[in-house]
Amino acid sequence: MNNLIKPIAIYLPQFHPIPENNEWWGHGFTEWTNVSKAKPLFKGHYQPHLSADLGYYDLRLAEARVAQEQLAKQYGIYGFCYYHYWFSGKRLLDEPLTRKLNNPKEDLPFMLCWANETWSRRWLGEEKEILIEQCYSSDDDRLHIQHLITIFQDKRYIRINNRPVFIIYRPTYLPDVQKTLAIFAEECLKAEMPLPYFIGSNSHAPGIDMRTFGFDDELNFQPKLGYLPQSHLDHHTIKKGIHNIKAGIISSKLKIYDYKKAKKNMDNRPLHPHLPCSLVGWDNSARRGKNGIVLRDVHPDIFAKYLQKDIDYLLSRKDDIPFLFINAWNEWAEGNHLEPDRKYGHGFLQALQKTLAPYVA
Repeated sequence: MNNLIKPIAIYLPQFHPIPENNEWWGHGFTEWTNVSKAKPLFKGHYQPHLSADLGYYDLRLAEARVAQEQLAKQYGIYGFCYYHYWFSGKRLLDEPLTRKLNNPKEDLPFMLCWANETWSRRWLGEEKEILIEQCYSSDDDRLHIQHLITIFQDKRYIRINNRPVFIIYRPTYLPDVQKTLAIFAEECLKAEMPLPYFIGSNSHAPGIDMRTFGFDDELNFQPKLGYLPQSHLDHHTIKKGIHNIKAGIISSKLKIYDYKKAKKNMDNRPLHPHLPCSLVGWDNSARRGKNGIVLRDVHPDIFAKYLQKDIDYLLSRKDDIPFLFINAWNEWAEGNHLEPDRKYGHGFLQALQKTLAPYVA
């Protein structure tokens, strides 16, 4: 493919049971557990989000993963960016990728984003009621990159100038990010392989140029929920009450935002170079109930409008890097998915394909 734009959809591997989730959340827990129990919180609230084509899949099954890849390719997705969970040598939710690595039929290109957050009983990264903690050390950095090298060597791994692309989701959580990147680079040189193309996500560090930490590039991650008024306040407030009443919703607790206005608020592009990330939607009330953050009136046409802005920016870069990230392929419990649902069907995928059409060789 010589396309000017190559979309990379961020991919959640949470859709299969693991012993740890059985212990923490109950036997058989997967992300579908949250999705299936979601209920509307106000009139017109779109919940639950139900899969239209692929059903409640189990990502341990090759048939499910192949079907995802076929659908992605049909609509012009170049590759998946898998969330990668590493906790001091312990890997979680790695089975879908491990099985893909051993299955040549799964030929969609892929890359990794290290989701370096402590897991807790909250779902927004707050470190309360910790389930498994994210800890750091030089020895662990070395062990980590040695594991990653075995994945980087896969011929399907996405590269920039022959360098395997690797994203760190929360760079500022690392005690010495420059030292970590140096250890990663050192081990790659020992293995006689190209240095990774390091990308730092600005998801929780807006305004910081990630290149100052030693990254090659920055991902302008979306959503940035902090740009939404009172989005992290779970309790009742007068401001939320007034805001919701204007929208016809009687509640001073719910955090509800118009999709179009929210996209505009979060469209705060860094002045320094970055790689854009387009948000499909957001509604994590399936996870957090009445404490969730809901973007209402989500629509493919609005997604396409902001997708075009991201494409225009990417084409303005001087380095011809073609990768446009999309969040997300399958974040079902966050109401954030390109995968078809029963309300919009293939609408978001069709909007993506139509917007990309002028840039496909």
